[in-house]
This record gives sequence, C-alpha cells and structure tokens, in this order.
Amino acid sequence: MRILIAEDDPAFRTLLEDILVTWGYDVVVTRDGNEAWQAFMSKDAPQLAILDWKMPGMEGVEVCRKIRKAAEENYTYIILLTSQQRDEELVIGMEAGADDYIIKPFKHNELKVRLRAGRRIIELQNELLAAREILQAKAAHDSLTGLLNHEEILGTLDKELARSERDGVCVSIIMADIDHFKKINDTYGHLAGDAVLRIAAQKMLSMMRTYDSIGRYGGEEFLVVLPECCRECAGAFAERLRSCICSDSMDTPEGMIPITISLGVAASGENGRLDRYSLVKAADAALYRAKERGRNRVEVAA
Repeated sequence: MRILIAEDDPAFRTLLEDILVTWGYDVVVTRDGNEAWQAFMSKDAPQLAILDWKMPGMEGVEVCRKIRKAAEENYTYIILLTSQQRDEELVIGMEAGADDYIIKPFKHNELKVRLRAGRRIIELQNELLAAREILQAKAAHDSLTGLLNHEEILGTLDKELARSERDGVCVSIIMADIDHFKKINDTYGHLAGDAVLRIAAQKMLSMMRTYDSIGRYGGEEFLVVLPECCRECAGAFAERLRSCICSDSMDTPEGMIPITISLGVAASGENGRLDRYSLVKAADAALYRAKERGRNRVEVAA
C-alpha cells in the first residue's frame, strides 16, 4: 500500500521512510505541509498518511483540515506525529480530521499496529465503494444483454435532448426490433431467444461511437441515442446496424439461427420534435412502417 509521510526533519524523515519500506509500504516522501498537500491533490494520491504536526509552510493539522474539506470519496486515513501531550492539543488534532496520533519518540511496534488499523479501515471502505459501484451498474443495466435498461436509456435521451437544445445541435434516435422474435422463441425455445438478444445487443454495441448510447427498451426492442447526429447520418448508421445483424446467422444453444432486424429513425428539431415523447413516438411510427413494408429494413421519420 502507498503511504505518504510529511516530515521536515531530514534525519527523522529518513528513519521513518526506512522503517516503512522495511514493512513493505510504497512511500511517498514530502518535506513539509505544502508538498504534502500537492501530493494529495495529484492523481492516485495515497490513502494512508503520516503527517508531522509542526512543519514549515503548512502544519499537519491544517493539511488535515484541507483534506477533509476536499471530501474525496476515497478516504484518506491520517496519523499525526506530534510531541504534544496535552489533551487539549490532541483534541484539536482529532477535530481537524486526524484519525489517530502518535507521540514522538514512538515505539516501532506501536506505529505498526496503528498503521495496520488504518489499512484495515481503508480496505473495508474500498470494498464498500466497489460493492456500491457493482450495485449501481446492476441497477442501470439490463441483466440479460448488459445494455442500459429502459429507465437509463430514456434518462440518457433526456440529458442529450437538454444538451442539444442548449448547444443548438441535433440528436437522433433509432428504435430497433428483432423480426419475428416470438417465432424464434416458439421454434427454438427461450434459451435460444435469450442468446439471440445477447448476440444482437453486443453486435450493435460494438458499432457505437464512444458517446453514443444503446439500451434495451423492452422485450426484443432496442433504443439507440446518437448525439450530434442528423437524420441522414442516423439513417445511414441504422442501415449499417441492419446489415451487421443479418450478415451472419447467430450461434445459439439450438444451433445457427438467421436473424433480421427492423429499424425506425427520428431526429430532434424536425417537425417540432424537441421532447422525448414526440421523438420516441416518431421513431416508433417509423419502425412500424418498416415492419409493414416487409421487415429487415430502415425507415426514417419525415
């Protein structure tokens, strides 16, 4: 684990560094409070720190206050090194945001134990953050396809429409529907149908630009959001999606299944379409026309 030390006394700083390196820490060495603060503001700053209370420039207590005020999500566990032994002074340090303190001169084993406690707290906090990120991802994504779920893709569309109105740019959407999906389920079974949905989702996802979004709108229907994309460009992109899906049969547990897809395209700002409802309605109507006209085709809203 990386640990930062801030100590202005060269001899004590070297001693402390040697001890920590021996214990297996990756040590970031700073000579005063200003250097320590700069280190904390850098990318991938250490989450464990030993700060001398009395230092030139910025004292350890002030560094504590600034770190807590910054309130980064990744918690920094701070141990103050001090020669102060008065209770009121120690209270000041703890109220400034220090997690622990150790009085100079210290016993090596005492420091080792306090660092072990700090490491455990950081590791537990990081585990909680990782678990929260997993839960957030699950809440925002469709469990079968891994794409954004219905609520998230519509939320993304709302954000892009608000940005497009502010910046005066276009947003296009594509409604895509796998043709004869009920027949696939009836003929090959639902496991094969699930495989078709997953493969189709990944094929379409692989064609997205980094700032495009795709979600499972419901059942076998997908919604694609294309920021800064005009109607003509969106239509051409939808044609590429159609070609990608139908170019090869899909490998499912029940064998190779040929798949086609129908797509409807609509763009914001055309015929007054500036809100989510009217834009989705227009794309859905275009998708319906594509199905009426034989499926495996793209229709663009006027």
